[in-house]
Amino acid sequence: MNDLTNLPDPSRLIFGLRDTGYDFNSAAADIIDNSIAADAENINIRVELHADGRKFVMFGDDGKGMDEKALFAAMRYGAPVRENAKSLGKFGLGLKTASSSVCLRFTLISRKSAGVPLSKLAWDLEHVQDENRWEMLQESVTRSEEDAFDELCGDSGTLLIWSKCDRLLSKNYVEPAGAAETKAVNNRVKKLREHVALVFHRFLDEKDTRCRNVRITIDEEVVSPWNPFYPQRSVQALPDNARELKIELPEGSTETAHMNAWLLPHAKDMTKDENETYAKISSRAQGFYIYREGRLIHNGGWLGVFRSDDPHYSLLRVEFDFGHELDDAFKIDVKKSRILFDPALEDALKERLATIYREADQRYRRKKKQLSSELEVDHSGSNNSIKDAKFTKKPSVQAAIPGTQDAVVNNNRGAGIKIHVPVQGNVDPSSIYVEAVTDITSGRLWEPALRSASNTGFTTGVRINKHHDFYQKIYLKAASLGYAVEGIDLLLWAFAAAEQNNTDEELEPIFEDIRQEISGNLEKLLRDTPLPTDTEIDELSENTDDSE
Repeated sequence: MNDLTNLPDPSRLIFGLRDTGYDFNSAAADIIDNSIAADAENINIRVELHADGRKFVMFGDDGKGMDEKALFAAMRYGAPVRENAKSLGKFGLGLKTASSSVCLRFTLISRKSAGVPLSKLAWDLEHVQDENRWEMLQESVTRSEEDAFDELCGDSGTLLIWSKCDRLLSKNYVEPAGAAETKAVNNRVKKLREHVALVFHRFLDEKDTRCRNVRITIDEEVVSPWNPFYPQRSVQALPDNARELKIELPEGSTETAHMNAWLLPHAKDMTKDENETYAKISSRAQGFYIYREGRLIHNGGWLGVFRSDDPHYSLLRVEFDFGHELDDAFKIDVKKSRILFDPALEDALKERLATIYREADQRYRRKKKQLSSELEVDHSGSNNSIKDAKFTKKPSVQAAIPGTQDAVVNNNRGAGIKIHVPVQGNVDPSSIYVEAVTDITSGRLWEPALRSASNTGFTTGVRINKHHDFYQKIYLKAASLGYAVEGIDLLLWAFAAAEQNNTDEELEPIFEDIRQEISGNLEKLLRDTPLPTDTEIDELSENTDDSE
């Protein structure tokens, strides 16, 4: 029988695999996946531009590391299947295809423990082309590579070096390492930092318990997480009982995906810095954010479920989570950057999100009226009532410095209690106890404060969040209909006074959690409550004008 083995041409295939579809950011993210899969706690990335124009990218981690045998297997195109099915590495191709998409030579150096000699292997695409065979290079570890390993990995772990980086930049520069090329490289680094902050934000956020924590630095700067849902000020729009999706696999088993929908605040209700730092509202950013095992694999766009080019829905972002069990169902590609929804799933998602999709449109359009910033509710009656009350219990302030967030008070917990609250001096005397503000970004309806007019002592005040739905749907409507808002003001002020009278450093986070939960529950309870009508808004505007 004839031998039907038909091996691929080494030169043709290894160069052809450079064009799998990676860009620099997605290639780097794939390398980070491998470090996380190796249980690394620290991942350090360095991008170097040498004086002669040569460019290097280095990835060092303190993960489990590899011996010679494991290193050889890791460098094989089509590496062995990982034992942990949850691993972010999936096809055994990422290290090679991601690396070669950027450079012509990539070197892997590793060891499992301190004191063990470093193992090193390299793929050089030009060498494979010249020899036309699948042959790696095994060379001695250089002094500079040892230094890089020590700096980026520590005692043990793995170092990957990209050299001959012919695709790091999109063009060649006349002056190597000149101002233009240096600027281009710096821009690449900036974009990479933003990409990593988004893709791995659950791993980078110490408060996010869904993923283990990983510290990533790029050129010695720690990458801070960027959560695209801005949970401090956004509304979770899906009820709890609608957040699970049962998906049947071809063989008949059923797996669960998880979903949440977030309605972000309108850009006009944020400062420019707040929007650019936390929300980044844009038409391109609306839509699905898909996570596989906690790692973001797709961000933005509606994947055929809704239109993706209408700015009226730019305040809606949908968080969609699934585990490795659904890889085949969603047809995950090598880069882990593409997902396909089955038509039946598209219909289910459209049905489940239809109401929220319309609400996003209403939220976008009605925010253009700038209800909370243009219309004012009169809180003077509340301030006068609190001022005239003789027997309300307030903490005694020992020390408070305007502009800080710390004060020392005597309260029910004892003398000299340090509390963490806004401290404000030179407050308008007419709003010293109750004031509606636009700078609360925590998502809470209210927060206690210590406030004083000029040359007066500090007293308990309450700051009310004008962005909160309770303010816009209850306060504004009550004011426009002539209902007194004083009762609500007094209730919130009483909460603030009770907190200041009964808190210390240990109880502070408990009170904060209570305010957060109450504020969140109010958002949910008011989800179906309509905003003030145009008539009610006009009446409130007239009342505001008359009071002036």
